[in-house]
Amino acid sequence: MLLIGVMSLTQAMAATTPAERVMEKDRPLVIAHRGYPAIAPENTLPAFALGKLMGADMVELDYHVTRDGVAVVIHDATLDRTTDSVAQWGQEEVRLEDKSALEVSHLDAGSWYDPRYAGTKLPTLEEALNLIQADGGMCLIERKGGAPAHIVEFLKDRKLINQVVLQSFDWDYLKEVHALQPDQVLWALGPQKYWEGEKLEKEDRELSPEWIDRALETGARLVVWNQQVNEEALEYAHGKGIKIVVYTVNELEPAQQFLEAGVDGLITNNAGLIWKAMATLKE
Repeated sequence: MLLIGVMSLTQAMAATTPAERVMEKDRPLVIAHRGYPAIAPENTLPAFALGKLMGADMVELDYHVTRDGVAVVIHDATLDRTTDSVAQWGQEEVRLEDKSALEVSHLDAGSWYDPRYAGTKLPTLEEALNLIQADGGMCLIERKGGAPAHIVEFLKDRKLINQVVLQSFDWDYLKEVHALQPDQVLWALGPQKYWEGEKLEKEDRELSPEWIDRALETGARLVVWNQQVNEEALEYAHGKGIKIVVYTVNELEPAQQFLEAGVDGLITNNAGLIWKAMATLKE
């Protein structure tokens, strides 16, 4: 009987993917937002290495696509804030999508943060995944730019379907990815109206049963929301078997409050702080 039980467990593990298994953890997820920007420049290899070092369940990043079709890791559509593009090119508000991968490879993405990171480059998505996915790591990829077919082809070519999780504020994008690759685990970032550029009223910002239902229509299996998450929404989601992750929590007291309320994960700039919040939860 014991042997059968062990075999069944092994078979069950084999039937699921890393992206599915990370969602099955019986504790809240700790997700390193853009790596570890509390102590390293966001969305760079040093930040990702530190996020992994702190034991984060997932390391999150953002990507856009260059003029010649290379996915590059950066949050903003423009290069000003986190590179020396203005100093190098004498132009402001240069968009990554208007430059080639070779051109952006010459930019310094570390000096703005601290001189000790001078010379740090914008990583390609492939370079970032090579680091994050090594030794059992897990990447949470947030799409900021690029077509659905581009990321599906990228993941397929590298045998990374469901080795990573893909999320976006653009719910039409999620629907298209789901149609192209139904097995890929998707998370819906909200509120969706952030992406659409609409003015958000108070009720738009709050997670509600209506938002949850709309998010699930995209094919997403989990909802990622801002800090306006109440017990009613959590109860509704959990009643439907859906987990809720909250972003971006960088202080101890709010982290403890969300964990006590029963959220299923926290995205943070400081993974160490979230581990501390877990360790100091009231019994």
